[in-house]
Amino acid sequence: MDNLKIALVQADLIWEDKSANLEMMDSFLSYVQPNQDLIVLPETFSTGFAMKNVAHHAEYMDGPTVKWMKSKAAMLNAVITGSVMIQENGLYYNRMLWVEPDGGLSHYDKRHLFRLAYEQNYFSSGQSTKVVTLKGWKIRLNVCYDLRFPVWCRINNSDYDVLLFTANWPETRIHHWSALLKARAIENLSYVVGCNRIGLDGTGKNHTGDSEVVAPNGLSIAHGNKEEILYATLSHSDLQSTRNRFQFYKDADTFNLGK
Repeated sequence: MDNLKIALVQADLIWEDKSANLEMMDSFLSYVQPNQDLIVLPETFSTGFAMKNVAHHAEYMDGPTVKWMKSKAAMLNAVITGSVMIQENGLYYNRMLWVEPDGGLSHYDKRHLFRLAYEQNYFSSGQSTKVVTLKGWKIRLNVCYDLRFPVWCRINNSDYDVLLFTANWPETRIHHWSALLKARAIENLSYVVGCNRIGLDGTGKNHTGDSEVVAPNGLSIAHGNKEEILYATLSHSDLQSTRNRFQFYKDADTFNLGK
């Protein structure tokens, strides 16, 4: 299994302006270093976390943002992921899309809807986990608030190597974000990747970014708190070394996650 090169786009999203956000992301992606395997964008990167107008902003799976992601993945020869407001069968989802260079498309619907912002009043909750594979790495997809739920995130029978989060996590609770990213890495002996937005949103909430990549030993290998692209290389040998040295998983409880 080869090492995995990741780029995290920590951007100041433009509230409820899809075309402006896609144009901004075009600019960011034009500066991404070559030969990246995975490019991670923030939660609801094309609109901001603007739930009250979800019926207006949500698109179908053949909509403009999905088409844009497919075009960029092919152009950069890298997987692109981030969450988008999606309409399907009369329901709305905060959907994390996983778009491959050859046009392959997988998705994960956010399970835990953020109650403090009444997200559950606008979106439907996802009902299943999603693990994707890239260069032999097993990557578990999650969105923002999912980070607070260790049972949902818990590794089970080594089903993933990387726990990946796309987020709109505000400054007021950013110390929770940083602590929980590290906790999830330590307890699951996995890499944890968190890509957050930065700047003020349309409700006046500020975001400091603090996107981070945490190694399986709980140490940060990439972190930023300005508008930028962060880079990290995930080492397969370091992952295996940590898991071989600290075989805590042998004492873990087995479980079946209910719906």
